Amino acid sequence: MVLGYNKQILRVNLSTREIRIEKPPEFFYRRYFGGRGVIAYYLLKELKPGIDPLGPRNILVFAPGIVTGAPIPGSGRNSVGAKSPLTGAYGEAEAGGFWGAELKHAGFDGIVIKGKAKSPVYLWIHDSEVEIQDAQHLARAQTHKHISLE
Repeated sequence: MVLGYNKQILRVNLSTREIRIEKPPEFFYRRYFGGRGVIAYYLLKELKPGIDPLGPRNILVFAPGIVTGAPIPGSGRNSVGAKSPLTGAYGEAEAGGFWGAELKHAGFDGIVIKGKAKSPVYLWIHDSEVEIQDAQHLARAQTHKHISLE
């Protein structure tokens, strides 16, 4: 990870199950600084006006900050963004933790997800290996969970 970036964005299309790696040029990282900048770039570039924020044509972008993964206290910031169903415009949230550092150490500066899977799935990332895995067993486990309020 040179200068805070791996220069690789993971692209996932859940409708087609296509996984590919995009390698933006260096000026991309200078112009679209940090997780929020990466999110804004993809939302402005790829979303057409009038799309349904809860539909499969929206995109979901995960992008850690520049120093995420570096041995600096408080550096574990991660942003997630999409077209907001509340405002119909840019929607972004930020969280802390180890997730962004793990993504950076796996070799990616962000994930752009689009489309809709036919059944529940999850994204499995280990080092630079990426797979879309079936998550039916997790969906079934959730439906059998009973909570009693008595």
